[in-house]
Amino acid sequence: MSNHYQILIAGGGTGGISVAARLAEADPALQIALIETSDKHYYQPLWTLVGGGVFPKEESERPEADYIPFGTTWIKDSVDRFEPEQNRVVLASGDTVTYDYLVVALGVQLDWHRVKGLKEALGTQNVTSNYSYPHSEYTWECVRNFKGGTALFTQPGTPIKCAGAPQKALYMTEDYFRHKSHVRDKTKMVFASGLAGIFGVPKYKAALEKVLKRKEITDTHFRHELIEVRADSKEALFKHLDTGEEKTIAFEMLHAVPPQSAPDVLKQSPLVDAAGWVEVDKYTTRHTRFANVFALGDCSSLPTSRTGAAIRKQAPVTVANLLSAMRHEPLRARYDGYASCPLVTGYGTLILAEFDYDGKPAESFPFDQAQERFSMYMLKAYGLPQMYWHGMLRGQL
Repeated sequence: MSNHYQILIAGGGTGGISVAARLAEADPALQIALIETSDKHYYQPLWTLVGGGVFPKEESERPEADYIPFGTTWIKDSVDRFEPEQNRVVLASGDTVTYDYLVVALGVQLDWHRVKGLKEALGTQNVTSNYSYPHSEYTWECVRNFKGGTALFTQPGTPIKCAGAPQKALYMTEDYFRHKSHVRDKTKMVFASGLAGIFGVPKYKAALEKVLKRKEITDTHFRHELIEVRADSKEALFKHLDTGEEKTIAFEMLHAVPPQSAPDVLKQSPLVDAAGWVEVDKYTTRHTRFANVFALGDCSSLPTSRTGAAIRKQAPVTVANLLSAMRHEPLRARYDGYASCPLVTGYGTLILAEFDYDGKPAESFPFDQAQERFSMYMLKAYGLPQMYWHGMLRGQL
């Protein structure tokens, strides 16, 4: 196996596979390698619906090998060290791979350890998270067996993948309690978030505040970060991010979302900014200091929501500009910060939020997407997964 490639892609998730597919389509003669250790590829947006009992978790899983583009070398390993000054990556196996151009798409890591007691409690005593593939089905078990009390849902103040997912779990659970298990009148729904509000884009924030009011979810705690889970006593400890004051909330069920950050291997590399994200130009996705490095997706410094829909717009820009760089041409493709968050508000209802860097709606359909719609729920549940597997990962969308 060669240890030098024209293009080396670190990460075989949404960003890495999308870029590899587009590059292979653009020029089959390119020497491309992709570093990915996992045998499985997951469509993680489906885990919200797994937690609501709509799909089995296996529906979100495919073999990674099925999506490695023809002609692309799969290096089944992980990165131990980035050495961009030498155009080199050192693998966990000890092997070294060199490159002409590098694309970094390693996603984010889930920092369960930053919440005391959470990792140990997960999957037991009604403590769960849709951010974990094996525990997304435990969420459904907790929901359908719930008999009443406090159902607590959290969101960290850090950037996270799919920032709407924590409240999607809240809305679906409330809907189930109200219309299916009929325990809503015996239940207090609590949402505690490290963020300042329910959503950052004003149009959708106003719509979601109406959803909270209609669902009678009035016990909300913003700027409150989960710092400890005491599973035995069924208590969660929060810290107010502005005042430092601590608050304890008792629960019968806890859906917790862990803090998230760039993978440690990146934080320890020369590629990142002060916050630990791969430092790229927000329009071209090219690194600000290493001209032969590009990055996209959740590990990048691109100042937009970390969603698969954002990557769908970033990937063609990255590929176009990478090919231009290889030809020593100006980088003309531009990413405008587009991101999308399909906000499930219940079984059969969804608000499709789409917006750009400026927080302005960038909607795809000729109607007000801030309104809850069954059609958009069906798009989320059935249309988008098909677009992902058969379009986006094939470099076609």
